[in-house]
Amino acid sequence: MSGFTQTLRRAWEENDSLLCIGLDPEIERLPPRIAAEPSPIFHFNKAVIDATHDLVCAYKPQFAHYAACEAEDQLERTIEYVHRTYPGVPVILDAKRGDVGSTAERYAIEAFERYGADAVTVNPYLGGDALEPFLKRADKGVIVLCRTSNPGARELQDLDVGGRKLYQLVAELAARRWNSRGNCLLVVGATYPRELAEVRAIVGDMPLLVPGVGAQGGDVAQAVRNGQSASGAGLIISASRSILYAAGGAQFAAGARAAALALREAINSSRTRPS
Repeated sequence: MSGFTQTLRRAWEENDSLLCIGLDPEIERLPPRIAAEPSPIFHFNKAVIDATHDLVCAYKPQFAHYAACEAEDQLERTIEYVHRTYPGVPVILDAKRGDVGSTAERYAIEAFERYGADAVTVNPYLGGDALEPFLKRADKGVIVLCRTSNPGARELQDLDVGGRKLYQLVAELAARRWNSRGNCLLVVGATYPRELAEVRAIVGDMPLLVPGVGAQGGDVAQAVRNGQSASGAGLIISASRSILYAAGGAQFAAGARAAALALREAINSSRTRPS
């Protein structure tokens, strides 16, 4: 079991939570007081983190939301702040990296050394050798795209590959070949609950990152019932916009906490836990 997976399991238990908040700030939606700060994205994230740290199992900043406005330094500060202030909560860098091995090595350095992420999302399209530079860092989580939450996912991910769908083959590869160090996870969207159940059956207790609840409309109860592991955990259910922008103005952090608390309760009410 990797260092990331151990930290994740502790967060599941200590915060009684399968909720992950996506830290995907949009500069134009920040409250005026925050937008006037020298590092507005960091200050927005900090307020949300301070308001919700006891309700989550992870945070997940999406790289493009920082790179698009030249705020990579604020991404670094955000991850460092979580590690320093709330060290029991892991941080997933949602970067969806995937390239030939030599370039993948640079991406792994970027994610784990420059930004200090505990885990990173990766694209398996280039195969196992492109994932190995990430996977060989056994203390880090490597979260492989499998069945994504977007409507167009079926165009490629549902293609037939020798009698199996491509996403099913990715799940099998992750469980049987790529997870030798116990640090591999999969992305499966809440918007596809049937596929979520299929992937769970293939991979056993492997943790799954489940986007698509909240603004994308995935059903929380179905996602939990179809995706939970035998222990009643096994999920990192991610929401961003529905939490970050639950309230505007000076009440944004309080609104984020209320929305996070409500979603955590909805998730927990759908869990089946061993007696």
